[in-house]
Amino acid sequence: MSGNFVSFDRDTLFLMPPSVQEWLPQEHLARFVVEVVGKLNFTTMKAEYDGRGSAAYHPEMLVALLFYGYSTGVRSSRKLERATYDSIAFRYIAANTHPDHETIAAFRRRFLPHLNGIFDRILVLAREMKLLQIGHVSLDGTKIKANASKHRAFSLQGAARIKAQLQREVKRMLELAEEADRADEAASEEFDIPKELARREDRLKAIDEAMARIKAREADREAQDEAEHQEILDDRTRIEEKNGKKLQSRPPKRTQKGVRQQAQLNLTDAESRIMPSSEGFIQGYNAQAAVDAGSMLVVSAELSQRPTDRRLLKPMLEKLSTLCVGKPEAILADAGYFSELNVELCAEHGITPYIVPKRDRHHWGLRRWRRASDPGPRASELKKMLYRLRTDEGRAIYARRKCTVEPVFGILKHVMGFRQFLLRGHEKAKGEYLLGCTAWNIKRLHVLAMA
Repeated sequence: MSGNFVSFDRDTLFLMPPSVQEWLPQEHLARFVVEVVGKLNFTTMKAEYDGRGSAAYHPEMLVALLFYGYSTGVRSSRKLERATYDSIAFRYIAANTHPDHETIAAFRRRFLPHLNGIFDRILVLAREMKLLQIGHVSLDGTKIKANASKHRAFSLQGAARIKAQLQREVKRMLELAEEADRADEAASEEFDIPKELARREDRLKAIDEAMARIKAREADREAQDEAEHQEILDDRTRIEEKNGKKLQSRPPKRTQKGVRQQAQLNLTDAESRIMPSSEGFIQGYNAQAAVDAGSMLVVSAELSQRPTDRRLLKPMLEKLSTLCVGKPEAILADAGYFSELNVELCAEHGITPYIVPKRDRHHWGLRRWRRASDPGPRASELKKMLYRLRTDEGRAIYARRKCTVEPVFGILKHVMGFRQFLLRGHEKAKGEYLLGCTAWNIKRLHVLAMA
C-alpha cells in the first residue's frame, strides 16, 4: 500500500510574488533584530558615504546582519556571505540581497567606531521597554584568545639566544667560503653560501627590529606603571585626608624597572598579551563586563591588556557612574578585585561594594556570622563591607554574582562562539568585543520581550 505524502515539485513557478515577511514566524530573533536596528539613528554613518560609484548596501541592513550573525555564532565575513544564500533568517535580514565578504569585512571595520553610541542607545531602548531597571551590577572578567598563536611570541632572552645561534652559523659559513676559495673549489649547488648568508642576515635584521620593539614597549610599560602607581598613591592620600585616618593596607610596591628579559612580543598581534586562563596560558586579552543582576544585560564592557583584575575596577567605576541608564546601587565582584582602596573608591562613587576579600567558601559557620556586631556609622568602608558580607542579606546579594555575569560569559563563548577574536590589535579587538556584547544584549532583550 503506498503512503500518503506531501507532494513537492521544484519546477513549479510561484503564482504570486513571494514576500520575505512570510518566511519567518513573528517571534523570530531575526525580526526582533531588524526591529531594534530600525530604531537606531544612522545619519552619521550614512554621511561617511560620498555617493559616488555603484550603489552601496544600506548601513541599517549591514548592521542588522552583523548583530544577528554575532548573536547566532556566525561571525566570519565569508560565513555571513554564505548564510545570505543558505539561511532563511539571513535572507530575511538582507532582504534577499547578497553582500560579498569583502563588503561585510570592510563595513565591520568602518562600523566599530560607532558602536559606543549604539550600545548606549540599546540600553536606553531596554529601559524604555521597562526591561532594564539598573540596581545591582555584577563585575567579572574572562580571557579571550587573540587572533594569534602564543607560539609566535618570543622574549628578549629567546631572541638573544636565536640571534647568537644565527651569528654562529654566519661565522661558520664565512669560514667555509674562505676554505673553498683557498682550495679553489666551486660552490656546491645544493648549498648556496651567499644565498644562505643573505637569508640569515635578513633574519638577524628582523630579530634586531623585534628586540627594539620589545625594549620600546617595555619603556612604555614602565612609564604607564609609574603613572598608575602615582595615581594609586594620590587616591590613597585623598581618601586618607577625607577620612581623617590612614588606610590599614600598605601602599603597593613599585613595579620592576628596566627591561625585563622575559618580556614577550607576538609577531602576529603585537598588542595582545600572554595571560593565564582556565585553559592554561593563552595569547589574548582580558574582557571585562558589568552585568545588571536583574535583567542580565551588559551595561558596560571593556577590553584590557592587563592580565589581572584589581586595577581594572576604578575605570569600570568611572564608566558605571556615567551610564546613560543611571548609576547602579551596588557592585558585586570576586576576590580578584579586592583591595581596601577599591572598597573606598566604590564608596566615593556612591556605589555600595560587595567584594569578597578571598575566595568564597560554600559552607560558612552561620552562628559565627550572627555574633558579628554592626561596626557603626563611623567605621571604615572596609569594615562596613565585611559586615555586610557576613549578614544573611549581604550573602544573598553577593550570591547573585555567579548566576548573572558568569552565565553571560558562558553563553558568549560557548553558544555565540565568541572564543577568539577575528580582528587584530587592541582597538579593533575592543570594538569587536563591544559588538559581541551588543549582540548579546539584543539576544537577551528578545528573550525578555517574549517572556
